[in-house]
Formats: sequence, C-alpha cells, structure tokens
Amino acid sequence: MKKIILYTDGACSGNPGIGGWGCILDYNGKTKELCGANPNTTNNQMELTAVIEGLLALKEPCEVDVYSDSAYVVNAFLQGWLDSWQQNNWRTSGKKEVKNIELWQKLIELCNKHKINWHKVKGHADNERNNRCDFLATNQIEVYKKNNGVCE
Repeated sequence: MKKIILYTDGACSGNPGIGGWGCILDYNGKTKELCGANPNTTNNQMELTAVIEGLLALKEPCEVDVYSDSAYVVNAFLQGWLDSWQQNNWRTSGKKEVKNIELWQKLIELCNKHKINWHKVKGHADNERNNRCDFLATNQIEVYKKNNGVCE
C-alpha cells in the first residue's frame, strides 16, 4: 500500500464568505499541490473540502498521514465525535443537528477507502507544509475576488 502525506488547510474571508482551500500531497519524493475556492462557504467547510479534495486525488487505496491545523476536522476522528454523531442520527451531544453533514459523509466514504492517520498541527507556526497550504487557500480567495469569481 502506497504511503502518502497529505497537508490541508482551509480559509474564509468572512464566515460565511468567500472561501479557499489548499492541500499538498507528498508521495515518494514527488509533491502535488491542489487548491480551489467557493463563493459562499464557511471556514469549517473549506477545512473539510481540503481533506476531501486531497483524498479524491488518490487513484488507489493508500495509507495516508493527514496533517491539518483544524481541530474541527482532526478531533472529529481522534476524539470520536463522528461515531457519536452517527449513533445519534447526526445530532450533537446538545441535540442540535451536526453542521456540514454532506461533507462529513463524503469524507467518511473516502476514509473507508484508505488507511488514515490523523495529525493535528499548530496553525500559522513554523510548519512549512501547513504554511504553504494556508497560502494556497488564502490566495484562492484573492484570485477569486480579483477575477470576479473565476479560480485559476
């Protein structure tokens, strides 16, 4: 099974607002960067989208080390939030409907195809890959604004 390193980040200008996401895939010394934007989204949706898009880029089942500065994404897996939400019919412990259900369901579907190891990294610190993903995400917001809604 191929071993992949996936760094991800999402950003939003306003929350909700124009959002961007970025990810970096590392495999066997090769690096691939992906990014995109959404005109009406939230920061959490962009964090989820970055992981989803990174996993969608994989052509076969892999072992993936996912690095994210999003506690929302990483803790959902590491602290069992997703299991609880699903057992409670997509309700939080406070009985409210879980936000971003469709994105969570897509991410779960992708995680079932791969062996995922989740890693929480500190955002806006000295992690070169995380900082690059942050740049990709925030840059997509600026590109989207500059090009009147067209991503590059």
